[in-house]
Amino acid sequence: MSQTTAAVGDVTAPAPIGARLDRMPITPLHRRLTAVIGIGLFFDTFENNLSGTIAKVLQSDFAFGATSLKLVLASVFVGQFIGSLTLGRIADRFGRRRAFLINLAIYSVFSLLGAFSPNATWLIVTRFLAGVGIGAEQALSDCYLADVLPARKRGRFIAWAYTLAFCGVPAVGFAALWLVPLTPLGVAGWRWLFVLGALGSAVVWVLRRQLIESPRWLASAGRTAEAERLVAGMEAEAAGRGLVLEEPAAEPEPAAGDSRLRDVLRPGMRRRTLVLWLFCVLSVVGYYGFGTLAPQIVAAKGYGIVAGLGFTALSFLGYPVGSALVLPVVDRLERRTLVALSAGAMVVAGLGFAYAGSATLIVVCGFAYTLFSNVFSSVSHVYLSEQYPTAIRATASGAAYSLSKLSAAAIPFVLLPVLEGHGAGALFSVIAAAMAVLAVTVLTLGERTTGVPVK
Repeated sequence: MSQTTAAVGDVTAPAPIGARLDRMPITPLHRRLTAVIGIGLFFDTFENNLSGTIAKVLQSDFAFGATSLKLVLASVFVGQFIGSLTLGRIADRFGRRRAFLINLAIYSVFSLLGAFSPNATWLIVTRFLAGVGIGAEQALSDCYLADVLPARKRGRFIAWAYTLAFCGVPAVGFAALWLVPLTPLGVAGWRWLFVLGALGSAVVWVLRRQLIESPRWLASAGRTAEAERLVAGMEAEAAGRGLVLEEPAAEPEPAAGDSRLRDVLRPGMRRRTLVLWLFCVLSVVGYYGFGTLAPQIVAAKGYGIVAGLGFTALSFLGYPVGSALVLPVVDRLERRTLVALSAGAMVVAGLGFAYAGSATLIVVCGFAYTLFSNVFSSVSHVYLSEQYPTAIRATASGAAYSLSKLSAAAIPFVLLPVLEGHGAGALFSVIAAAMAVLAVTVLTLGERTTGVPVK
């Protein structure tokens, strides 16, 4: 029988919402929620890799100079910096579900407008505004899944969501390879890529209207009756399927109250926050440094636009494969260890890509890099989702993610000159240094989170 109460003196009171969620077995509802979040993240990864994938095409079509190209590549990440900060705050104040609907609506509209760009200025502005919409997608998704999933299965199901999400990277690569040489209905193929992103996210917006609100957030916001109703429904679904409901562990409810950004630097949180901020700044150097600049690196090796898109698309297949490889181990090994090992593997594969002298080696090393980078990324998303209490989780995570977006926006201005002036070897040496500092920081100062309940 379901145990949903805990003794308090002589009085029987409901067990905490968080404890009841953590003792839950995985139900069809958990799987549906994970799938809907994963499909939304698919378009986030599609978006994040779109400008970099077709950068050489845009440069040719609009006759971009060096500054315009950097602004196009950076604009979406600057928008994401703002979106991460503002929509994370909305998620903690007004609810995860509402923030999800706002962010996808903004992204869908401005991605569609980007398809009609007549010049570089229009494209930069619409990429920036689309970035504002999609900017909080990863932070919101991580927080939501950490809220609703039981602790023992949290890593595995967040990794499932990102395995689905990272299919968006080869999707944009192969879609570009297919559409760029064409002009469907007399419209340049690259413009259809923006239309695909906009229409897909509009479909996800409809799906996300069916999401339940986070019961943990409702409890932290003082809306305990609504939280109780949702959790009782989840327990009834599990019981109706004959699944075993263990007795909830004793744990306090999260304190109700307003979320404040300054709370991330209060005693007990300061070291954790500083580690995560450094982690977010450095991680994108390795992750987006490749995804954004891979076509430029291939072009620097002397290959044409279409051939470069083909090499990039094949390399991008490593993204979902790497994320899938995380599934059997993410809840068994300590997250910090997996982060450090995958960061080291990225360095080795990246240097191989930099010095590859044949098409075969370019694709093999590129595939290996994206594979290891998505082992790294999937574990990182799980790790980041587990760091803060419910009342400030989205705000605090949004702040950390916003720094990663700002770092990603700087990549074209920092790494492109290195590539152009010193070659791919020097570029990946810079990436290697960033990943080494990240790995040492997480191993020595990061918190242990594997299997630990979120508060």
